Amino acid sequence: MKDLTDARWIKLKGILFLLIGIAASALLLLEMATIKTGLLLALAVWAFCRAYYFAFYVIERYVDPEFRFSGLGSALCFLVKRKQAANRPPQEKNPSDPKKL
Repeated sequence: MKDLTDARWIKLKGILFLLIGIAASALLLLEMATIKTGLLLALAVWAFCRAYYFAFYVIERYVDPEFRFSGLGSALCFLVKRKQAANRPPQEKNPSDPKKL
Protein backbone atom coordinates (compact mmCIF):
# COMPACT_ATOMS: atom_id res chain seq x y z
CA MET A 1 0.00 0.00 0.00
CA LYS A 2 1.26 3.46 -0.94
CA ASP A 3 1.81 6.16 1.70
CA LEU A 4 -0.89 8.79 1.95
CA THR A 5 0.71 12.14 1.10
CA ASP A 6 -2.11 14.40 -0.13
CA ALA A 7 -2.98 16.87 2.65
CA ARG A 8 -6.70 16.84 1.76
CA TRP A 9 -6.93 13.05 2.11
CA ILE A 10 -4.96 13.12 5.35
CA LYS A 11 -7.34 15.72 6.81
CA LEU A 12 -10.37 13.73 5.62
CA LYS A 13 -8.93 10.59 7.21
CA GLY A 14 -8.46 12.46 10.52
CA ILE A 15 -12.03 13.79 10.40
CA LEU A 16 -13.38 10.30 9.67
CA PHE A 17 -11.46 8.85 12.64
CA LEU A 18 -12.91 11.60 14.83
CA LEU A 19 -16.46 10.92 13.58
CA ILE A 20 -16.07 7.17 14.15
CA GLY A 21 -14.86 7.82 17.70
CA ILE A 22 -17.71 10.22 18.46
CA ALA A 23 -20.31 7.86 16.99
CA ALA A 24 -18.98 4.81 18.84
CA SER A 25 -18.79 6.74 22.12
CA ALA A 26 -22.28 8.15 21.71
CA LEU A 27 -23.75 4.73 20.90
CA LEU A 28 -22.00 3.17 23.88
CA LEU A 29 -23.25 5.89 26.21
CA LEU A 30 -26.78 5.59 24.81
CA GLU A 31 -26.65 1.85 25.45
CA MET A 32 -25.39 2.20 29.02
CA ALA A 33 -25.99 5.79 30.13
CA THR A 34 -24.23 5.78 33.50
CA ILE A 35 -21.53 7.98 34.99
CA LYS A 36 -19.37 4.89 35.49
CA THR A 37 -19.57 4.01 31.79
CA GLY A 38 -18.76 7.58 30.79
CA LEU A 39 -15.76 7.76 33.11
CA LEU A 40 -14.43 4.37 32.00
CA LEU A 41 -14.83 5.37 28.35
CA ALA A 42 -12.99 8.65 28.96
CA LEU A 43 -10.22 6.79 30.80
CA ALA A 44 -9.87 4.24 27.98
CA VAL A 45 -9.66 6.99 25.33
CA TRP A 46 -7.07 8.89 27.39
CA ALA A 47 -4.98 5.74 27.96
CA PHE A 48 -4.98 4.79 24.26
CA CYS A 49 -3.98 8.34 23.31
CA ARG A 50 -1.05 8.16 25.74
CA ALA A 51 -0.02 4.75 24.35
CA TYR A 52 -0.10 6.17 20.82
CA TYR A 53 2.00 9.15 21.94
CA PHE A 54 4.47 6.75 23.58
CA ALA A 55 4.75 4.61 20.45
CA PHE A 56 5.34 7.47 18.02
CA TYR A 57 7.00 10.20 20.03
CA VAL A 58 8.78 8.81 23.07
CA ILE A 59 10.31 5.77 21.33
CA GLU A 60 11.46 7.77 18.28
CA ARG A 61 12.90 10.62 20.37
CA TYR A 62 14.41 8.81 23.34
CA VAL A 63 14.71 5.05 22.71
CA ASP A 64 15.87 4.75 19.09
CA PRO A 65 16.03 8.00 17.07
CA GLU A 66 17.03 6.10 13.91
CA PHE A 67 13.82 4.07 13.70
CA ARG A 68 10.66 5.53 12.14
CA PHE A 69 7.38 3.74 12.68
CA SER A 70 4.78 3.43 9.95
CA GLY A 71 2.05 2.29 12.34
CA LEU A 72 1.34 0.60 15.63
CA GLY A 73 2.22 -2.77 14.11
CA SER A 74 5.74 -1.64 13.22
CA ALA A 75 6.17 -0.13 16.71
CA LEU A 76 5.16 -3.45 18.27
CA CYS A 77 7.54 -5.38 15.97
CA PHE A 78 10.35 -2.99 16.96
CA LEU A 79 9.75 -3.60 20.67
CA VAL A 80 9.61 -7.40 20.22
CA LYS A 81 12.78 -7.50 18.07
CA ARG A 82 14.59 -5.20 20.50
CA LYS A 83 13.72 -7.48 23.42
CA GLN A 84 14.81 -10.60 21.48
CA ALA A 85 18.12 -8.96 20.54
CA ALA A 86 18.78 -8.02 24.18
CA ASN A 87 18.17 -11.63 25.30
CA ARG A 88 20.38 -13.19 22.58
CA PRO A 89 24.05 -13.86 23.44
CA PRO A 90 26.61 -12.17 21.16
CA GLN A 91 27.75 -14.31 18.22
CA GLU A 92 31.38 -15.39 18.01
CA LYS A 93 33.24 -14.63 14.79
CA ASN A 94 34.55 -17.69 12.99
CA PRO A 95 37.55 -16.82 10.77
CA SER A 96 36.79 -19.73 8.42
CA ASP A 97 33.25 -18.47 7.71
CA PRO A 98 33.35 -15.38 5.41
CA LYS A 99 29.70 -14.53 6.17
CA LYS A 100 30.49 -13.83 9.82
CA LEU A 101 33.53 -11.63 9.26
